[in-house]
Amino acid sequence: MVRIFMLLDFLADWLVGIYNFRIVAHYLDEFARGLANTLAAAGASLILSVALGTLVAGARLSGTRFLTWPAEAYVQAIRSTPLLLQIYIVYFGLPLLFPAALRWPELWLGIVALTIHTAPYMAEIIRSGIQSVERGQIEGAMAVGMTFLQRARHVVLPQAFANTLPALLGQTAILVKDTSLLSLITVFDVVAAGMLLNSERIRPGEGFLTVAAIYLTIYLILLVLSQRVQRTLAGKAWNRNPA
Repeated sequence: MVRIFMLLDFLADWLVGIYNFRIVAHYLDEFARGLANTLAAAGASLILSVALGTLVAGARLSGTRFLTWPAEAYVQAIRSTPLLLQIYIVYFGLPLLFPAALRWPELWLGIVALTIHTAPYMAEIIRSGIQSVERGQIEGAMAVGMTFLQRARHVVLPQAFANTLPALLGQTAILVKDTSLLSLITVFDVVAAGMLLNSERIRPGEGFLTVAAIYLTIYLILLVLSQRVQRTLAGKAWNRNPA
């Protein structure tokens, strides 16, 4: 029994040497503030990128060159350049084009950059969802006299989002991880909180392992949500097509 207690004491000392919970406890307020900014950036960028992505997807499917070509160029330009470069272009370039942006908080500029980066990926997901809607349903909506906007609002887009919801949630998880780059433009996010702990206490284990744990927790929550959505949609499909 004595040996067991000695072993437990040794493991406790070894664990504290790697990760001291007491040090992390002193920075919980900073991690909470960083997490709030991370979730705010991810949430705002998600809403804006879905809205912009829907417009881009509609432009690519419009069949009009005046709309298709700019949308295609935008998608290819964003997908062929790194996110960090896009963040720097927005951070340094947007205030030059719009002087009012000089008074914007860094978080707002980060949201703009993340939206511009994520929208093309959302657009491709939404475009595939729109193309998955059966042609017969669109023709049925046309037969009852629905306008283009009515068909998009009541028939096409609801089914498109339902068909691609798991993929949208997957892209959301990527968006959350992408927010970590905003610390490079002085946005105080989760990564910045970990860097603050490390710079003041010289404890990289406590700083960056905590950051990793926070991102892992967010990812697991999104993963569980995605799996539940997939099971729900699969159940609805089974009910519509019983054996």
